[in-house]
Amino acid sequence: MLVLEEMDMDVFNKESVRSYRQRMRLSRPGHVWEALEDEDFLLKLGAVGIGSDGKKHPTSAGLLMFGNEYDIVREFNTYFLDYQEQYDADTRWTDRIISSSGDWSGNVYDFYFRVYNKLIQDIKVPFKMEGGARVDDTSVHQALREALANCLVNADYYGRQGLVIIKKRDTITMSNPGSFRIEIDAAKSGGVSDPRNGTMLKMFNLIDIGERAGSGIPNIFRVWREQGWVMPTFTEQLEPERTILSLTFEKIGDKKSAIKTSDKKSAINAKMKETIMAYLTDHAEAKASPIAEYIGLKPSRTRDYLNELIAEGIVVAEGGNRNRSYKLKS
Repeated sequence: MLVLEEMDMDVFNKESVRSYRQRMRLSRPGHVWEALEDEDFLLKLGAVGIGSDGKKHPTSAGLLMFGNEYDIVREFNTYFLDYQEQYDADTRWTDRIISSSGDWSGNVYDFYFRVYNKLIQDIKVPFKMEGGARVDDTSVHQALREALANCLVNADYYGRQGLVIIKKRDTITMSNPGSFRIEIDAAKSGGVSDPRNGTMLKMFNLIDIGERAGSGIPNIFRVWREQGWVMPTFTEQLEPERTILSLTFEKIGDKKSAIKTSDKKSAINAKMKETIMAYLTDHAEAKASPIAEYIGLKPSRTRDYLNELIAEGIVVAEGGNRNRSYKLKS
């Protein structure tokens, strides 16, 4: 946990801290930290640490969660949070929230709730009835909370480019700087968790958001499977490193889908996959670059095909991002 000794306690947005404490009281009534003063509460939470000077200073996690944007960028120079609604093809966006606007704190905590409330608007999920009462908080809403928290706590805020969430009529994409710290297949399987910002995840956990035990991502896939929607996809990019989660709200095979794949395109995709499989048949294992050169595509597009083959259980990936290799599943 990095203690930012050049900063003092004034970097915290008081309204963000007040809001968080109120949410925690509702989630965990009677918690032992409830009676603490703000500074001592933030110390227990991991938002504050004791520096070498013996004084209290914000931690990197505390600054990101509860700081003001103009102080956050002093430590994280490329920090930028961006939410866009793109409903109209004739305009770049129809609604937008950015951390640098200056009319709100710009921190991760406030961004989460501003964006989550936008994400759940007009989601095509029927409500449930329990004991004669309408229940609007469905498994889809829970999965969206997991996806948003996962994006925010796994972002590399020292990395290049910002965090971008785009909502269209039938899709949501969440893109954060930084690569997966574990294999994507392991993340999908569950039981393995290695968040980049563990203290931030703890902060979300205490207000009942996010899963520490590695069940968040499997839960997202389970919910989409239960809904019969096109399965989510994770894509990793290099230079700069980014992780992109794509969520589609359309039934598999739905001809009314806003995202249609023509028969010709499907045939091309199938041919590309067959060519990759043929290459891996002749080569015990290979990285994305030589495969891309062989099939005549860019490495990023080739990795998309490889990720699809992994999801289909045909190919497995081994090694870290820069040394990742692929081979046919035995």
